[in-house]
Amino acid sequence: MSLIRSTRRPLNPIFFIALGLFGVYTIEFGVVGILPSIIERYHVSTSQAGMLVGVFALVIALFGPFMVLFLSKFNRKPVMIISLFIFAGASLLSAYTSNFYILMVLRIVPALFHPVYFSLAFVAAASLYPKEKTTQASAKAFVGTSMGMVLGVPITSYLAGQFSFEAAFIFCTVVNTAAGIGIAIMLPRTPKAEQLSYKKQLGILRKVPLWINIGASTFLFAAMFSVYSYSTEYLGQVLGMSGKVISIMLVVFGVGGVAGNLLAGRLLAINMVKTTIFQPIALALSFLLLYLGESSFLPFFILMIIWGAAHTSGLIVTQIWLTSEAREAPEFATGLYISFINLGVSMGSIVGGWFISGTDVHGTIWSGILFIVLALACIVSKIVYVNHQALKAAHL
Repeated sequence: MSLIRSTRRPLNPIFFIALGLFGVYTIEFGVVGILPSIIERYHVSTSQAGMLVGVFALVIALFGPFMVLFLSKFNRKPVMIISLFIFAGASLLSAYTSNFYILMVLRIVPALFHPVYFSLAFVAAASLYPKEKTTQASAKAFVGTSMGMVLGVPITSYLAGQFSFEAAFIFCTVVNTAAGIGIAIMLPRTPKAEQLSYKKQLGILRKVPLWINIGASTFLFAAMFSVYSYSTEYLGQVLGMSGKVISIMLVVFGVGGVAGNLLAGRLLAINMVKTTIFQPIALALSFLLLYLGESSFLPFFILMIIWGAAHTSGLIVTQIWLTSEAREAPEFATGLYISFINLGVSMGSIVGGWFISGTDVHGTIWSGILFIVLALACIVSKIVYVNHQALKAAHL
């Protein structure tokens, strides 16, 4: 009996928390992999189909913190389960709707609950570990996020191509249903948490360091997606890779991302400040290596692992860095985080496109470097501000 328990323990319950995050991000980004099918099925333009991605991110950016704040009064576990079943239901309906505008509405509904599940998932993951291991808990949960962001597109594209349009959405339905059932069974029922008033939660908005951290997170995500949003075009146009090779390289990127995410979790536990400074520098170096990219297979294989690790580790680094300034209201702080990083995603993809229009595909690299400089400026400003406040307090 003890042997059975020990073999099941890895799935109890953080696996299902991470599986839910994988499902959520596959819903958000996976639609990119089936845009050609959407254009053909609904007879819409490329720009109209692209709105399915933009609207999702915009809804999160506008309503994320308020949804988290509103639902903070309810018990964490039921809200997580309901959110996952909403994702599953919306995906199932999306598979069979015959109207593009209904499909758009079915994107808006899960977008409203995306930040709710995201914020509660990390609080739930942290509650499963001692305080000194909370960053490792977040790193393990973030595996689901990074896998969804990186592998969601090739998975849905493969399913739509090999099977059908409906299969891509049904996959999301199955993943989120499994995660919901797993959490319902495996996640321990937490004692009723202290209900924070809306005033106390909103009180974190008075913190200057929090806003500096928000700026750093937004700029860093803008840097990440200035380049990643155009990765297929860059690999194809600049390095002359075929579609098949690009798909392989993006999977390699994802593998590097998972490894980088877990490594960043360990480094954050050792020294948060140094890790937060190092991550954008590592990302900038990967951009420069990409700019000078060697097109032969083995060197580029290694480069994709490095880039994936530097890119994806930005998820946990920014999340821990931002929420560390608002430990008294972690759910609301995480809601702010998911809202602003989605703003960063939109900002980065738009500005990256402007740079490409003004120069060529190489312009996306310089757009990413620009945002990294802005992110580092925020990080350094935060450190200087905190040290200055500490000196003032010491002299009082």
